[in-house]
Amino acid sequence: MKILVTGAAGFIGAGVSSALLNRGDIVIGIDNLNDYYDVKLKQDRLQLLESNPNFKFIKVDIADNDSIAEIFTDNQPQRVVHLAAQAGVRYSLINPHAYTSANIQGFLNILEGCRHNTVEHLVYASSSSVYGGNTQMPFSIHHNVDHPYSLYGATKKSNELMAHAYSHLYQMPTTGLRFFTVYGPWGRPDMSLFLFTKKILAGEPIDVFNNGHHSRDFTYIDDIVDGVVNVLDCVATTNENWDGKKPDPGTSLAAYRLYNIGNNSPVELMKFIEIIEDCLGIKAIKNFLPMQAGDVPATYADVNDLINDVDFSPSTPIETGVEKFIQWYRGYYK
Repeated sequence: MKILVTGAAGFIGAGVSSALLNRGDIVIGIDNLNDYYDVKLKQDRLQLLESNPNFKFIKVDIADNDSIAEIFTDNQPQRVVHLAAQAGVRYSLINPHAYTSANIQGFLNILEGCRHNTVEHLVYASSSSVYGGNTQMPFSIHHNVDHPYSLYGATKKSNELMAHAYSHLYQMPTTGLRFFTVYGPWGRPDMSLFLFTKKILAGEPIDVFNNGHHSRDFTYIDDIVDGVVNVLDCVATTNENWDGKKPDPGTSLAAYRLYNIGNNSPVELMKFIEIIEDCLGIKAIKNFLPMQAGDVPATYADVNDLINDVDFSPSTPIETGVEKFIQWYRGYYK
């Protein structure tokens, strides 16, 4: 197939693009290569993809209406994996306008491109951040998510609502994936595993928020990539049993689906740090801090729907995943 992948220079985008290329698909990758984090890391991911003749890269901002419309018209992708976004809960407290530009206007441009070019299936990134004030564990797509704790979470919830409207109005199949703390080689430098590893190796203290009482459903990148590709191949369908009197938030009478994509096995932050210490052979200097604004104490994904519908099976233990990341980190940064 010919597949458009947005955010192709990003952590998940590069992994998904690589998997699609490896199975013989043609991939049109787009990214604006912004400086939210190290641009060289993004360029190096791209360099690996560009060695495949079936990969075409276009540098563009998804918030650029005309350019995105032109890319769809010129390339006519059959399916779309939309992963480009302004990420990060904490950064949304500092630069909120970046989130409305990329995550709202940018997503609208992708929806319009899919609508006007008869795209067979749009798979897009949502986030575990949509759960916000929810405390019933594990988090389920069948729970309402109306109390976001951050603007980032609110924009991702908005994406789900916008996708539903397009699925309903234009019979356009859409599937949203709520990612849960993705980690692994080539990961984002603003994520905890990257930050902790860098500081521990430098002999600097690490900031441990919520005094270490966090827990996260850490999910290894290879498991995430497998899940995304499987979902892309399983075009969203209607739920014929959907009842407007008792509406199910995760499905619809429209061709609309939502899934959690996580490891279904939360790890306490102090245990996570201990695993990093063991892999590095160095004890961390810990700077204990209170909970940060916009953060949540725990995430835990109910992935039963994803298992049942696309045979999703996360299989990477946290110890294995952290060790693989650290091997990559030592090699990449020498």
